[in-house]
Amino acid sequence: MTPERFDIYNDQQQWIGTAPRTEVHAKGYWHRSFHCWIVRNEDDKRMVLFQRRRDIKDTFPGYYDITAAGHLTVGEKLQDAHRELEEELGVHTSFDALTYLFTATQQLQGEVRGVPFLDREFSAVYGLYLNQSLESYTLQASEVDSLYEAPLDDLLALFRQETDVIRASGVRPYSASSISADAVLSGPPKSISILADLKSDLGNHTPSTRSERIICNVRAADFVPHGTAYYIDVLEALKRVEQV
Repeated sequence: MTPERFDIYNDQQQWIGTAPRTEVHAKGYWHRSFHCWIVRNEDDKRMVLFQRRRDIKDTFPGYYDITAAGHLTVGEKLQDAHRELEEELGVHTSFDALTYLFTATQQLQGEVRGVPFLDREFSAVYGLYLNQSLESYTLQASEVDSLYEAPLDDLLALFRQETDVIRASGVRPYSASSISADAVLSGPPKSISILADLKSDLGNHTPSTRSERIICNVRAADFVPHGTAYYIDVLEALKRVEQV
């Protein structure tokens, strides 16, 4: 398989060439990425969706993160990058349905399985209103462990340090032999274990596998460290995302 390659830039966002993904993260080259946060309304609450990254990821495995996100590969435009919604969540939508929020400049670093990384990104951040249940999403097995939602106001309180923990509801593909992945970060969640084929009330969204409903406690430290300001800015901006 041909290694994934990214366009790379200097800190003034001027293109300077291309490089393989592994080299980009090893040497800290600036590159572009796409972020999309999905919201819906439930009664008088705005709900925000977020995913848990698979434990095999090369950066921040097992952390909670943006609903759907990805890097722009060589020659790719933002209008193309919204493919991440389909790949990660099975969401088919047009780029015009997204609401542009802002562009974030981020530098994240860490170490995974003994390999250090420096992830420098210019990230275009978007919002999408999508009124469907968590069970209606089809999660990409290689990228997404599980999908969650929590009230926007609760998440704001979390990142403003007004509370230490909030409760989130989630789904993940059911495996009879699996142990709760959330126990790694947040302690053992209370698993409701609602198992169903989920073919009713989902319109054209029919999951390929049964799902397990999970309820767990979430802390700010469980999220990819994009920075407190990033999360607060995103959440405030998501208040103005409307259904198209």
